[in-house]
Amino acid sequence: MEFSVTILGSNAAIPAHGRNQTAQLVNIGMSYLLIDCGEGTQNQLRGFKLRYSKIDYIFISHLHGDHYYGLMGLITTFHLHRRTKLLTIFGPKGLDEIITIQLKYSNTKLNYPIRFVATEPDKKTLILEERNFRVHSFPLKHRIPCTGFLIQEKQGLLNMNKPKLLEKKISVEAINTLRKGKDYVNENGETYLVSEFTLPPPPLRSYAFCSDTIFDPIDLTAYIKGVTTIYHESTFGDEECERAEDTFHSTARQAGLIAAAVQAKKLILGHFSTRYLSLTPLLEQAQVSFSNSIIGEEGVTYPIA
Repeated sequence: MEFSVTILGSNAAIPAHGRNQTAQLVNIGMSYLLIDCGEGTQNQLRGFKLRYSKIDYIFISHLHGDHYYGLMGLITTFHLHRRTKLLTIFGPKGLDEIITIQLKYSNTKLNYPIRFVATEPDKKTLILEERNFRVHSFPLKHRIPCTGFLIQEKQGLLNMNKPKLLEKKISVEAINTLRKGKDYVNENGETYLVSEFTLPPPPLRSYAFCSDTIFDPIDLTAYIKGVTTIYHESTFGDEECERAEDTFHSTARQAGLIAAAVQAKKLILGHFSTRYLSLTPLLEQAQVSFSNSIIGEEGVTYPIA
């Protein structure tokens, strides 16, 4: 199953140096999830020729403009393209009011329904469960209520051990049961064990999106320990450590420390201050704490593997 994230925007509050504001598109099993929607997001989706009409779920981390000012434009574009299927938006309390009042005063009656789900800023919460994946929100520590999002792959059908099947023929019913991860007992009382007739499943993959947050290793470890790939804001370099703390943001080195603490396999850096034309110093600082750190480059799709 495909599981990937495409970076659409990697800058902080102001677009600069060819970098846009925060937005990402996750593809998991051909389900498309948009995470944050900074100004210009739909231009990025079109420019990178991504299938934005397939987006069924949008997740907004918090109500600072660089994370959602592109949302109304995208909602309107869906309307102009005569979308009819449901769009579900997860976000902080108040976002539904913002959407409603803009539609009201523009006298826009959408062709499609929107379902709004308010996120919980104080606890980890299961907010979406589909056949092959689930999504949790979890609290982040920022100046206003803010959540991250954890997307987890669910176990699919197991692959059969073909040499074992050739050795001992079993029924289709037994195979279907074993592929679901359940032992099978036939009418004669014979037991067929999952461990004997199926191959070990590959490790389940997961992706954590950590939007704006102060350095918070203890709580994040509790929420997302063992995540495969983590995106963590890295607004500042070491020289701005005090400013990062004052503004409830993080440095690149701190992002690396978080990735190490949660035992991630890969760290994607983003939400860069406009003061940094070159991002190489931030990458080097993160790699001191966590060697498998990369810059989140706009237009690049990163497999979750």
